[in-house]
Amino acid sequence: MAKILMLLSAIFLLVSPLVSGYRGMMVGGRTQVRDVKSNEAVQELGRFCVKEFNKQQLRQQHGGSNGGGGELLMFSEVVAAETQVVSGIKYYLKIAASNGKGEAKVFDSVVVVKAWIDDKQLITFEPAAANELRKFKK
Repeated sequence: MAKILMLLSAIFLLVSPLVSGYRGMMVGGRTQVRDVKSNEAVQELGRFCVKEFNKQQLRQQHGGSNGGGGELLMFSEVVAAETQVVSGIKYYLKIAASNGKGEAKVFDSVVVVKAWIDDKQLITFEPAAANELRKFKK
């Protein structure tokens, strides 16, 4: 029993600095990402989200249940981001993208990253409120 307690204590001591030191994040709380436009990792996640969305659209166009599918998008940039520590890190992204006609839109996306198993999963990708694009125009 003493060995188990020592092992658990050692694990706690090793893990607690990682959790508390991760930019001061608390498990379950959202934290705004600073310098989003220059953050390569966040921008790459935005590209991943648009790519996954486009894959879903192509599947729908080629034999999906509704047979329709929507238009494909071109990634522009992530304009805002928040993170939340869960079993991995959940990213809440505001992504600027354009359709085939060159019309710019903003999309809300949620993606979960589990770096220790090299896994990313797109949870949601949907148009943001109509007024969101104006907030992020230069």
